[in-house]
Amino acid sequence: MPTRIRLQRKGKKGRPYYHLVVADSRAPRDGKYIERIGAYDPNQNPAFIEVNTDKALDWLQKGAQPSDTCRAILSYTGVVYKNHLANGVKKGAFDQAEAERRFDIWKNEKTTKIEGKKSKLAQGAEAAQKARIEAETKKAADHAAALSAKLAAAEAPAVEAPVADEPAADAPAEGDAPAEAAAE
Repeated sequence: MPTRIRLQRKGKKGRPYYHLVVADSRAPRDGKYIERIGAYDPNQNPAFIEVNTDKALDWLQKGAQPSDTCRAILSYTGVVYKNHLANGVKKGAFDQAEAERRFDIWKNEKTTKIEGKKSKLAQGAEAAQKARIEAETKKAADHAAALSAKLAAAEAPAVEAPVADEPAADAPAEGDAPAEAAAE
């Protein structure tokens, strides 16, 4: 029976969630499967990937062929590399301890890369939030300044109108002119 490692779609419309399954290649996509070996959620950033590496490695050793997407997922998690190292041990290229050492080095580099991406995404989100808050604050300040200018403009003519009706303080009143001249 030809077996495939492939994705089985779950979730709702527009929000897919996948199970990594080992199934007969003739079975339908969401139909009967032999064994579930992991999960994949592309809706998160970075994508959530959970794989039982021992089961996946066992099925690869037995000859199960992964689909293109599953091959990428298994490569991302290190199962394909682990299979490659196991084949090297079988051929006598190096011993099991060397294979484990190489895999640990690869895994540490991969973990560092993933953590770097997560921290970069978090910093980007914080920067975007700060920029949004600054833009909102600036917009609110501009709006408040425009309202206060409009209010000041509306109050200014009301204050100036009574002043224009009264006689000017610089011009002497008719009865005060001779008194001011005599005082000088």
